[in-house]
Amino acid sequence: MLPTLLALQHQLDQGETTSVALTEAALARIAAPEGEGSRAFTKTYRTQAMAAAQASDTLRAAGLARSPIDGLPVSIKDLFDVAGETTLAGSVVLKQAAPATRSAAIVQRLVEAGAVIVGRTNMTEFAFSGLGLNPHYGTPSNPWDRGTRRIPGGSSSGAGVSVADRMCVAAIGTDTGGSVRIPSAFCGLTGFKPTAHRIPAQGALPLSTSLDSIGPLAASVTCCAILDAILSGQAYSPPVAPALRHLRLAVPTTLVLDGADEHVSTVFHRTLETLKRLGAQIEEIAVPEFEQLAYINRAGGFTCSEAWAWHQKWLADHAEAYDPRVSSRIMRGKSISAADYIELLQSRREWIDAIERRLEPFDALLMPTVPVIAPAISDLQASDDAYYGANGLILRNSTFINFLDGCALSIPCHPAGTAPVGLMIAGVADQDSHILNVGLALEKALSNQ
Repeated sequence: MLPTLLALQHQLDQGETTSVALTEAALARIAAPEGEGSRAFTKTYRTQAMAAAQASDTLRAAGLARSPIDGLPVSIKDLFDVAGETTLAGSVVLKQAAPATRSAAIVQRLVEAGAVIVGRTNMTEFAFSGLGLNPHYGTPSNPWDRGTRRIPGGSSSGAGVSVADRMCVAAIGTDTGGSVRIPSAFCGLTGFKPTAHRIPAQGALPLSTSLDSIGPLAASVTCCAILDAILSGQAYSPPVAPALRHLRLAVPTTLVLDGADEHVSTVFHRTLETLKRLGAQIEEIAVPEFEQLAYINRAGGFTCSEAWAWHQKWLADHAEAYDPRVSSRIMRGKSISAADYIELLQSRREWIDAIERRLEPFDALLMPTVPVIAPAISDLQASDDAYYGANGLILRNSTFINFLDGCALSIPCHPAGTAPVGLMIAGVADQDSHILNVGLALEKALSNQ
């Protein structure tokens, strides 16, 4: 079991450990030659992290703690600006780009809250995949079944591995189509995708400005709620778990289990039976809008069109430096016209309205975060067909919530010692605190099974 933020804060308050000790341990795990640190991180801030840890211990000795993450090691995805550094976003294309003049808004908020930022985490190049493979910096392996070396999930690949391997206590990633929730599901973590507008995107290199959101990967729902409050600049209000008998939960019968493997299907249905036995009202519903999304995005959708708008100048001069599995999809955006884009905006609005009406009677939507267990890295490296097939399937369920402009948790629901499986708990826009409350109730229920 990974330690929670509140448990670590209690240890710090009681003098059972120090920020310096926690930070030294995290940095040692990153540096361990037998570990995944060299692939999980693209840069480590050893000197700055130790200075921040010492400052936190000094303030705590004086009775001052700035937040529930004060003094705790945190990682940030390699697409957030840090003042004075060039933001690479998992690429080699941007090595000659100008350094950032100021840090991203969420980096500033973490620092002000006393987080000890230990480094930048590896990612799919420019965040354009749910798998986590990176041909430039290597691919960190999933903490489960290390002998096989399975994908960690993406695009926040290093973020998931950094928390699972205790190289930090929490990580901040981005989620355009599942890039916080997928690595959380594959790595046995809790991840939260907030309603996008709640977290400022200033200083985060974009993939799709319409779909990007910024969220945490951590050990528990409460950990995610703490980090969400810091990232959003809101006062922290602890989540409160409602009684399961008061929850009405919808399970889509449309698409979300298509192509599911036996393990995920079995774990998901056992999870639903557990929740029912404990009093939750669970109803299966058809969501025909899910079937419409592939047609709506047939030309490439927001991701290709908006990625092309950002990358076209770089592709013109440096196309050969891109991962071809990334650049080929960005290039799809070149053929999307202004009329196509305007039609896409209108279609999304109508689609969201229809889903919101359908979900109005329910407290949350439940589905597997990912319908399959993590495949082997080598299989996806070897075959474009395997890569693109896996990418589409692994992103499918989580993408529904980004297009909805909604919010969602992924919490672990698998039996100990088996392949990690994530349970997605989703809601419509601005239901963030409610989804965190529901997630806490389900987390408590499943922890006792």
